Amino acid sequence: MLKYKPGDDVGELEDWPFDNPLSDYQIKEGSPRASGRMDGGGPGHTTRTGIWRCTKGVFECTEQGDELMTILAGRCRLIDMTTGKATELETGDSLFVRDGSRVTWDIIEDVTKVFFGHKADGF
Repeated sequence: MLKYKPGDDVGELEDWPFDNPLSDYQIKEGSPRASGRMDGGGPGHTTRTGIWRCTKGVFECTEQGDELMTILAGRCRLIDMTTGKATELETGDSLFVRDGSRVTWDIIEDVTKVFFGHKADGF
């Protein structure tokens, strides 16, 4: 069982560069840097859970897998590029994003999130 609460120390994270060609990352503003850790699942599995952290900046990407996320620290705005809908997220907020969604992440304050992802044909 994994249990995280807002403000918890999430432990060691490794550098996660914006280099997955399927996600087609495009940095729009600043120099955001991501880090993370898989706590379960991942490549070759249909589910994955873990921690992701990103520093201030703006980038666009295509989400890989359905994902439920909860913000443990920080503040961001997630913009659905298809509908233009913007969702503000801060510590304690959760959001569900669909596989294949093209989104813009506007990281206003460094963000740490816990996530659960699912992709029927595997990650």
